[in-house]
Amino acid sequence: MISSQPRPVKVVDVFAGAGGLSLAAKQAGMDVVFAVELDRWAAETYRLNFCKEGDPDSPTLYEADIANLCPDELREKHFGDNGNCDILLGGPPCQGFSTHRIKNAGIKDPRNKLIHRYFEFVRALRPKVFVMENVPGILWERHCEYLEQFYEEGRREGYHMYDPVVLDARDFGLPQRRKRVFVLGVEQNVDRGSFAWPPPPTHGSEKLRQENPDLLPWVPCQRVFGPVKAGDPNNVHMQHSEALTEVFARTPHNGGSRRDSGRTLPCHEKHNGHKDVYGRIDPSQPAPTMTTACINPSKGRFVHPRENHGITARQAARIQTFPDNFQFAGGLMAAGKQIGNAVPVKLGEVILRQMSALLSSETGLPLELNQVDGEVRFA
Repeated sequence: MISSQPRPVKVVDVFAGAGGLSLAAKQAGMDVVFAVELDRWAAETYRLNFCKEGDPDSPTLYEADIANLCPDELREKHFGDNGNCDILLGGPPCQGFSTHRIKNAGIKDPRNKLIHRYFEFVRALRPKVFVMENVPGILWERHCEYLEQFYEEGRREGYHMYDPVVLDARDFGLPQRRKRVFVLGVEQNVDRGSFAWPPPPTHGSEKLRQENPDLLPWVPCQRVFGPVKAGDPNNVHMQHSEALTEVFARTPHNGGSRRDSGRTLPCHEKHNGHKDVYGRIDPSQPAPTMTTACINPSKGRFVHPRENHGITARQAARIQTFPDNFQFAGGLMAAGKQIGNAVPVKLGEVILRQMSALLSSETGLPLELNQVDGEVRFA
Protein backbone atom coordinates (compact mmCIF):
# COMPACT_ATOMS: atom_id res chain seq x y z
CA MET A 1 0.00 0.00 0.00
CA ILE A 2 1.39 3.39 -1.02
CA SER A 3 1.23 6.03 1.69
CA SER A 4 -0.56 9.29 0.86
CA GLN A 5 1.62 11.12 3.36
CA PRO A 6 3.59 13.77 1.44
CA ARG A 7 7.34 13.62 1.78
CA PRO A 8 8.95 16.37 3.84
CA VAL A 9 10.37 19.35 2.02
CA LYS A 10 14.16 18.94 1.70
CA VAL A 11 16.22 21.99 2.66
CA VAL A 12 19.89 22.98 2.42
CA ASP A 13 21.17 25.88 4.53
CA VAL A 14 24.46 27.53 3.51
CA PHE A 15 26.04 30.39 5.48
CA ALA A 16 23.92 28.81 8.19
CA GLY A 17 25.33 30.66 11.20
CA ALA A 18 23.87 29.44 14.46
CA GLY A 19 20.90 28.00 12.57
CA GLY A 20 18.05 30.53 12.67
CA LEU A 21 16.76 29.51 9.25
CA SER A 22 17.39 25.82 9.89
CA LEU A 23 15.29 26.03 13.06
CA ALA A 24 12.58 27.91 11.14
CA ALA A 25 12.59 25.12 8.52
CA LYS A 26 12.27 22.41 11.16
CA GLN A 27 9.44 24.27 12.88
CA ALA A 28 7.72 24.50 9.50
CA GLY A 29 7.89 20.69 9.18
CA MET A 30 10.83 20.51 6.77
CA ASP A 31 13.96 18.34 6.74
CA VAL A 32 17.34 20.08 6.72
CA VAL A 33 19.68 17.78 4.76
CA PHE A 34 22.96 19.61 5.23
CA ALA A 35 24.32 22.97 6.31
CA VAL A 36 27.54 24.91 5.78
CA GLU A 37 29.12 27.29 8.31
CA LEU A 38 32.71 28.47 8.69
CA ASP A 39 32.68 30.36 12.01
CA ARG A 40 33.96 28.13 14.81
CA TRP A 41 31.47 29.05 17.50
CA ALA A 42 28.47 29.31 15.20
CA ALA A 43 29.29 25.81 13.90
CA GLU A 44 29.57 24.52 17.47
CA THR A 45 26.18 26.06 18.28
CA TYR A 46 24.70 24.43 15.18
CA ARG A 47 26.05 21.01 16.18
CA LEU A 48 24.83 21.45 19.74
CA ASN A 49 21.25 22.16 18.68
CA PHE A 50 20.75 20.20 15.47
CA CYS A 51 23.24 17.36 15.10
CA LYS A 52 22.06 14.68 17.50
CA GLU A 53 24.18 11.54 17.63
CA GLY A 54 22.28 8.49 16.40
CA ASP A 55 19.46 10.57 14.88
CA PRO A 56 19.19 9.75 11.14
CA ASP A 57 17.18 12.92 10.57
CA SER A 58 19.94 15.20 11.87
CA PRO A 59 21.50 17.42 9.19
CA THR A 60 25.13 17.01 8.17
CA LEU A 61 27.16 20.07 9.10
CA TYR A 62 30.18 21.12 7.05
CA GLU A 63 32.35 23.40 9.15
CA ALA A 64 34.32 24.75 6.23
CA ASP A 65 35.00 27.68 3.95
CA ILE A 66 32.25 27.45 1.36
CA ALA A 67 34.80 28.40 -1.32
CA ASN A 68 36.58 25.10 -0.65
CA LEU A 69 33.51 22.89 -1.00
CA CYS A 70 32.36 21.36 -4.28
CA PRO A 71 28.59 21.82 -4.63
CA ASP A 72 28.37 19.11 -7.30
CA GLU A 73 29.96 16.57 -4.96
CA LEU A 74 27.59 17.56 -2.16
CA ARG A 75 24.60 17.18 -4.47
CA GLU A 76 25.76 13.70 -5.48
CA LYS A 77 26.42 12.68 -1.86
CA HIS A 78 23.16 13.89 -0.39
CA PHE A 79 20.68 13.68 -3.26
CA GLY A 80 22.15 11.29 -5.84
CA ASP A 81 20.69 11.09 -9.31
CA ASN A 82 17.05 10.93 -8.30
CA GLY A 83 16.94 13.08 -5.19
CA ASN A 84 15.70 16.62 -4.96
CA CYS A 85 16.71 19.70 -3.06
CA ASP A 86 13.48 21.62 -2.65
CA ILE A 87 14.69 24.80 -0.96
CA LEU A 88 18.14 26.39 -0.70
CA LEU A 89 18.55 28.93 2.09
CA GLY A 90 21.39 31.27 2.90
CA GLY A 91 22.50 34.64 4.16
CA PRO A 92 25.97 35.41 2.75
CA PRO A 93 28.05 37.68 5.04
CA CYS A 94 26.67 41.17 4.80
CA GLN A 95 29.44 43.39 6.21
CA GLY A 96 30.36 44.73 2.77
CA PHE A 97 26.75 45.77 2.15
CA SER A 98 26.13 47.23 5.60
CA THR A 99 24.41 50.61 5.71
CA HIS A 100 26.90 51.58 8.42
CA ARG A 101 29.69 51.70 5.82
CA ILE A 102 30.37 55.35 4.96
CA LYS A 103 30.85 56.90 1.51
CA ASN A 104 32.00 54.16 -0.88
CA ALA A 105 33.35 51.79 1.77
CA GLY A 106 32.46 48.17 1.07
CA ILE A 107 32.20 48.42 -2.72
CA LYS A 108 35.19 46.15 -3.31
CA ASP A 109 34.78 44.10 -0.13
CA PRO A 110 35.62 40.50 -1.17
CA ARG A 111 32.74 39.23 0.97
CA ASN A 112 30.32 40.80 -1.52
CA LYS A 113 31.28 38.13 -4.04
CA LEU A 114 29.96 35.41 -1.75
CA ILE A 115 26.46 35.96 -3.12
CA HIS A 116 27.81 34.53 -6.38
CA ARG A 117 29.31 31.57 -4.53
CA TYR A 118 25.81 31.07 -3.12
CA PHE A 119 24.50 30.92 -6.67
CA GLU A 120 26.99 28.18 -7.57
CA PHE A 121 25.09 26.06 -5.05
CA VAL A 122 21.83 27.04 -6.77
CA ARG A 123 23.28 25.91 -10.09
CA ALA A 124 24.49 22.57 -8.69
CA LEU A 125 21.57 21.64 -6.43
CA ARG A 126 18.81 22.93 -8.73
CA PRO A 127 16.40 23.68 -5.86
CA LYS A 128 12.81 24.37 -6.76
CA VAL A 129 13.06 27.51 -4.62
CA PHE A 130 15.93 29.52 -3.22
CA VAL A 131 15.77 32.29 -0.63
CA MET A 132 18.72 34.60 -0.01
CA GLU A 133 18.68 37.01 2.94
CA ASN A 134 20.79 40.14 3.36
CA VAL A 135 20.85 43.66 4.78
CA PRO A 136 19.02 46.57 3.10
CA GLY A 137 22.38 48.06 2.10
CA ILE A 138 22.64 45.46 -0.68
CA LEU A 139 20.02 47.52 -2.54
CA TRP A 140 22.18 50.65 -2.57
CA GLU A 141 23.20 51.83 -6.02
CA ARG A 142 26.89 51.41 -5.27
CA HIS A 143 26.36 47.64 -4.90
CA CYS A 144 23.99 47.23 -7.85
CA GLU A 145 26.46 45.28 -10.02
CA TYR A 146 26.48 42.37 -7.55
CA LEU A 147 22.70 42.09 -7.37
CA GLU A 148 22.20 42.63 -11.11
CA GLN A 149 24.64 39.84 -11.88
CA PHE A 150 22.89 37.58 -9.36
CA TYR A 151 19.51 38.20 -11.02
CA GLU A 152 20.99 37.64 -14.47
CA GLU A 153 22.40 34.29 -13.33
CA GLY A 154 19.02 33.29 -11.91
CA ARG A 155 17.10 34.05 -15.09
CA ARG A 156 19.71 32.32 -17.22
CA GLU A 157 19.34 29.16 -15.10
CA GLY A 158 15.57 29.09 -15.57
CA TYR A 159 14.30 30.74 -12.41
CA HIS A 160 11.54 33.27 -12.05
CA MET A 161 13.24 36.02 -10.07
CA TYR A 162 11.01 38.06 -7.79
CA ASP A 163 12.04 41.62 -7.06
CA PRO A 164 13.94 41.93 -3.77
CA VAL A 165 11.68 42.82 -0.86
CA VAL A 166 12.43 44.45 2.47
CA LEU A 167 10.58 42.80 5.36
CA ASP A 168 10.40 44.22 8.88
CA ALA A 169 10.14 41.59 11.61
CA ARG A 170 7.72 43.67 13.68
CA ASP A 171 5.19 43.55 10.81
CA PHE A 172 4.87 39.80 11.39
CA GLY A 173 4.34 39.75 15.14
CA LEU A 174 7.96 39.64 16.29
CA PRO A 175 9.08 41.89 19.18
CA GLN A 176 11.82 43.65 17.19
CA ARG A 177 12.32 46.37 14.60
CA ARG A 178 14.47 44.56 12.05
CA LYS A 179 14.52 45.17 8.31
CA ARG A 180 16.10 42.62 6.00
CA VAL A 181 16.13 42.02 2.25
CA PHE A 182 14.90 38.71 0.86
CA VAL A 183 15.62 37.58 -2.69
CA LEU A 184 13.40 34.79 -4.01
CA GLY A 185 13.90 32.59 -7.04
CA VAL A 186 11.39 29.92 -8.15
CA GLU A 187 11.94 27.35 -10.91
CA GLN A 188 9.93 28.27 -13.98
CA ASN A 189 8.09 24.92 -14.02
CA VAL A 190 6.70 25.39 -10.49
CA ASP A 191 3.05 26.50 -10.58
CA ARG A 192 3.00 30.03 -9.17
CA GLY A 193 -0.62 30.74 -10.09
CA SER A 194 -1.96 31.37 -6.59
CA PHE A 195 1.33 32.22 -4.94
CA ALA A 196 1.67 35.67 -3.37
CA TRP A 197 5.04 37.22 -2.60
CA PRO A 198 5.96 38.89 -0.31
CA PRO A 199 3.87 37.54 2.59
CA PRO A 200 1.27 40.07 3.72
CA PRO A 201 2.00 41.77 7.06
CA THR A 202 -0.07 40.69 10.03
CA HIS A 203 0.82 43.59 12.35
CA GLY A 204 1.22 47.31 11.91
CA SER A 205 1.41 50.79 13.39
CA GLU A 206 -1.65 52.58 14.74
CA LYS A 207 -1.90 54.57 11.50
CA LEU A 208 -1.77 51.46 9.33
CA ARG A 209 -4.35 49.71 11.52
CA GLN A 210 -6.76 52.58 10.97
CA GLU A 211 -6.45 51.89 7.26
CA ASN A 212 -6.49 48.09 7.67
CA PRO A 213 -8.44 46.93 10.76
CA ASP A 214 -7.32 43.33 10.19
CA LEU A 215 -3.80 44.20 11.29
CA LEU A 216 -2.77 43.53 14.88
CA PRO A 217 -0.70 46.01 16.92
CA TRP A 218 3.07 45.68 16.84
CA VAL A 219 4.24 43.34 19.61
CA PRO A 220 6.14 45.01 22.47
CA CYS A 221 9.23 43.29 23.85
CA GLN A 222 8.03 43.31 27.48
CA ARG A 223 7.76 39.49 27.72
CA VAL A 224 11.41 39.12 26.66
CA PHE A 225 12.45 40.32 30.12
CA GLY A 226 10.42 37.75 32.04
CA PRO A 227 11.84 34.94 34.19
CA VAL A 228 14.56 32.66 32.84
CA LYS A 229 15.17 29.08 33.92
CA ALA A 230 17.84 28.85 36.61
CA GLY A 231 21.24 27.79 35.35
CA ASP A 232 20.75 28.98 31.77
CA PRO A 233 24.37 29.47 30.57
CA ASN A 234 23.26 32.15 28.10
CA ASN A 235 21.49 34.28 30.71
CA VAL A 236 24.61 36.42 31.24
CA HIS A 237 25.41 40.07 30.55
CA MET A 238 28.53 42.22 30.30
CA GLN A 239 30.29 43.21 33.51
CA HIS A 240 30.44 47.00 33.61
CA SER A 241 32.65 49.39 35.53
CA GLU A 242 31.26 50.98 38.67
CA ALA A 243 31.21 54.36 36.92
CA LEU A 244 29.17 53.00 34.01
CA THR A 245 26.79 51.18 36.34
CA GLU A 246 26.16 54.51 38.07
CA VAL A 247 25.38 56.07 34.68
CA PHE A 248 22.81 53.35 34.03
CA ALA A 249 21.34 53.95 37.47
CA ARG A 250 20.76 57.60 36.48
CA THR A 251 19.16 56.63 33.18
CA PRO A 252 15.34 56.61 33.42
CA HIS A 253 13.69 53.21 33.20
CA ASN A 254 11.88 52.00 30.08
CA GLY A 255 13.50 53.92 27.26
CA GLY A 256 15.79 56.49 28.89
CA SER A 257 18.71 57.69 26.75
CA ARG A 258 22.38 58.51 27.37
CA ARG A 259 21.55 62.20 27.39
CA ASP A 260 18.94 61.60 30.12
CA SER A 261 21.73 60.21 32.31
CA GLY A 262 23.75 63.43 32.03
CA ARG A 263 26.77 61.54 30.70
CA THR A 264 28.94 63.40 28.19
CA LEU A 265 32.02 61.91 26.55
CA PRO A 266 34.79 63.93 24.86
CA CYS A 267 33.51 62.82 21.46
CA HIS A 268 30.12 64.38 22.28
CA GLU A 269 31.52 67.89 22.68
CA LYS A 270 31.56 68.50 18.92
CA HIS A 271 28.54 66.37 18.03
CA ASN A 272 25.84 64.42 19.82
CA GLY A 273 26.97 61.06 18.51
CA HIS A 274 24.56 58.16 18.14
CA LYS A 275 21.50 58.98 20.24
CA ASP A 276 20.74 55.36 21.10
CA VAL A 277 24.18 54.47 22.48
CA TYR A 278 23.92 53.52 26.19
CA GLY A 279 20.14 53.91 26.02
CA ARG A 280 17.62 51.64 27.72
CA ILE A 281 15.26 49.44 25.71
CA ASP A 282 11.61 50.55 25.88
CA PRO A 283 9.66 47.35 26.70
CA SER A 284 6.37 48.88 25.56
CA GLN A 285 7.68 48.90 21.96
CA PRO A 286 9.32 46.36 19.66
CA ALA A 287 13.02 46.12 20.56
CA PRO A 288 15.71 47.76 18.42
CA THR A 289 17.52 45.66 15.84
CA MET A 290 19.72 43.03 17.44
CA THR A 291 23.18 43.56 15.91
CA THR A 292 26.30 41.44 16.40
CA ALA A 293 27.12 43.74 19.34
CA CYS A 294 23.65 43.53 20.88
CA ILE A 295 25.00 42.64 24.33
CA ASN A 296 27.22 45.77 24.41
CA PRO A 297 25.48 49.01 25.50
CA SER A 298 28.26 51.08 23.91
CA LYS A 299 27.03 49.91 20.49
CA GLY A 300 23.37 50.85 20.70
CA ARG A 301 20.19 50.91 22.79
CA PHE A 302 20.99 47.66 24.54
CA VAL A 303 20.64 48.49 28.26
CA HIS A 304 18.07 46.47 30.22
CA PRO A 305 14.78 48.40 30.63
CA ARG A 306 15.06 48.49 34.44
CA GLU A 307 18.28 46.85 35.62
CA ASN A 308 21.64 48.62 35.47
CA HIS A 309 23.44 46.51 32.88
CA GLY A 310 23.26 45.44 29.25
CA ILE A 311 20.81 42.80 28.12
CA THR A 312 21.76 39.14 28.43
CA ALA A 313 22.43 36.84 25.52
CA ARG A 314 19.22 34.98 26.40
CA GLN A 315 17.17 38.16 26.24
CA ALA A 316 18.72 39.03 22.87
CA ALA A 317 17.97 35.50 21.66
CA ARG A 318 14.35 35.86 22.78
CA ILE A 319 14.08 39.09 20.80
CA GLN A 320 15.26 37.05 17.80
CA THR A 321 12.54 34.49 18.75
CA PHE A 322 14.92 31.64 19.55
CA PRO A 323 13.33 29.32 22.14
CA ASP A 324 14.88 29.12 25.59
CA ASN A 325 16.14 25.57 24.99
CA PHE A 326 18.39 26.80 22.17
CA GLN A 327 21.94 27.08 23.50
CA PHE A 328 24.71 29.28 22.10
CA ALA A 329 28.36 28.18 22.37
CA GLY A 330 31.50 30.25 22.85
CA GLY A 331 30.68 32.63 25.67
CA LEU A 332 28.95 36.00 25.79
CA MET A 333 30.66 37.85 22.92
CA ALA A 334 30.45 34.87 20.56
CA ALA A 335 26.79 34.35 21.46
CA GLY A 336 26.00 38.00 20.77
CA LYS A 337 27.61 37.77 17.34
CA GLN A 338 25.67 34.63 16.47
CA ILE A 339 22.38 36.08 17.66
CA GLY A 340 22.88 39.35 15.78
CA ASN A 341 23.75 37.54 12.55
CA ALA A 342 20.72 35.24 12.66
CA VAL A 343 17.50 35.51 10.73
CA PRO A 344 14.72 35.83 13.35
CA VAL A 345 13.34 32.33 13.71
CA LYS A 346 9.65 33.22 13.52
CA LEU A 347 10.17 35.48 10.50
CA GLY A 348 11.96 32.60 8.76
CA GLU A 349 9.03 30.38 9.65
CA VAL A 350 6.56 32.80 8.08
CA ILE A 351 8.54 32.75 4.84
CA LEU A 352 9.12 29.00 4.80
CA ARG A 353 5.49 28.12 5.41
CA GLN A 354 4.73 30.17 2.31
CA MET A 355 7.35 28.20 0.40
CA SER A 356 5.85 24.94 1.68
CA ALA A 357 2.44 25.99 0.39
CA LEU A 358 3.96 26.89 -2.97
CA LEU A 359 5.57 23.45 -3.34
CA SER A 360 2.54 21.50 -2.15
CA SER A 361 -0.69 20.59 -3.92
CA GLU A 362 -2.32 21.29 -0.55
CA THR A 363 -2.99 24.74 0.87
CA GLY A 364 -0.05 24.46 3.26
CA LEU A 365 0.07 24.30 7.03
CA PRO A 366 -1.49 27.13 9.02
CA LEU A 367 1.00 29.55 10.50
CA GLU A 368 1.17 29.25 14.28
CA LEU A 369 3.32 31.91 15.92
CA ASN A 370 2.57 30.41 19.34
CA GLN A 371 1.42 33.73 20.72
CA VAL A 372 -0.12 34.62 24.05
CA ASP A 373 -1.96 37.95 24.26
CA GLY A 374 -0.32 39.01 21.00
CA GLU A 375 3.21 38.20 22.18
CA VAL A 376 5.52 35.42 21.11
CA ARG A 377 6.13 32.85 23.85
CA PHE A 378 9.78 31.92 24.38
CA ALA A 379 9.88 29.22 27.06
